[in-house]
Amino acid sequence: MHEIKKKVAVIGLGRVGLPLSLFLETLGFQVIGIDKDLELLSKIRSKSMPFHENGCDELLEKSNLTLNNIVGSAAVADHIIITVGTPLSPHIEADLSNIRTVLRELIPVLHPGQNIILRSTVAPQTTLFLKQYIEMNTAIKIGRDIGLSFCPERLAENHALEELRKLPQIIGSDDPFSRESCKELFDCFGVTVLFTSTVAAELVKLFNNTARYVEFAMANQFAIIADQYKSNIHELIEMANIEYPRGQIHSPGFTAGSCLRKDFGFISEKTSAADLLLAAWKVNEYMPFHLVDALNRREQVYGKNVAVLGYTFKKNTDDIRDSLVPKLIHYIERCVPKSIKICEPNLKEVELQQYPNLSLEETLRNSDIVFIAVNHDQFESRKILSYSKAGTWFVDLWNCLKCQQVIFQIQNVVTSTSNINKSH
Repeated sequence: MHEIKKKVAVIGLGRVGLPLSLFLETLGFQVIGIDKDLELLSKIRSKSMPFHENGCDELLEKSNLTLNNIVGSAAVADHIIITVGTPLSPHIEADLSNIRTVLRELIPVLHPGQNIILRSTVAPQTTLFLKQYIEMNTAIKIGRDIGLSFCPERLAENHALEELRKLPQIIGSDDPFSRESCKELFDCFGVTVLFTSTVAAELVKLFNNTARYVEFAMANQFAIIADQYKSNIHELIEMANIEYPRGQIHSPGFTAGSCLRKDFGFISEKTSAADLLLAAWKVNEYMPFHLVDALNRREQVYGKNVAVLGYTFKKNTDDIRDSLVPKLIHYIERCVPKSIKICEPNLKEVELQQYPNLSLEETLRNSDIVFIAVNHDQFESRKILSYSKAGTWFVDLWNCLKCQQVIFQIQNVVTSTSNINKSH
């Protein structure tokens, strides 16, 4: 057997690239971590994780990563993995500026035998764009001189290392050279390896995320409809799901984040129709306004002390990218409250939209209205009710307090966890 190529360059040391780099080290690879953010590199050099990811602190402490801010340092690598961000513009258009920057700086140092893996979430045919860009600007031929594949990451935040060890790895390649080069790398993961074309691999990633986005949009639409008919969405979903064999309805909540809030657009970008995916986006983006509007029909926000619990996009994470909570706060501000207080226990010593990040007890003190914006573990306790004064209004879309109501006052809380009576 030939010797496995062991030098890997990872371009982009964010929440995808850095855990991947640390994981590759555990498999015996020599890893070059590349990022333009000098402050980020400084933190990593000092053995300080720039974000929370389970298990990564321990790996970073004993890591021997070679760090660089120059893309050209990937010249010595056998495998070059690109994980830079790919935003969606406000006009529903994939933003390839980060990938273009990487390509401009990478192509002068490419040489035969190397293998490029695109691992960023991208619109269909973006890997084809890389192929054509490289071949237009160099004498290199993909599939003859170097490999090029799309191999999507499909990891959940805070579970990256765990899922790298068990999730199947998809290799999207259009030629044998690229396919075999990637197989050599991913066979070392000890997981199932699946093969397809580049565009099919791109679609698999988008379909995974967009399917969840649409499912959550349906739950949110049901919550809006239930409120219209003065019905309790949590009771309705519980009743619909009990012992029912054909599909379970998700619970409503803010549906956002750097993947879910954009990936639908990578599919919808190239169609003129107002499709199902755009409709799901509209529903999910409407939820912050819906909650403020629904409360205002019961109790005016104007002149009140408002508490907002949570600021990140997802439960138990420190990631605020593409969170819907800023949008919620904007709608609260338009109602001209007396004050707004925010508690985000997963972030320390930061201002959130120019508001201080306070303790839970301080945030709740003297508040007239409480929005539970994120379903963090710290908020799933009825102690929150004891910190609040009599008459406080709660908006709990996530049902964190298990009161089975979205909008309620303390004195009207149902003491049981459910009003549903089951009999046989």
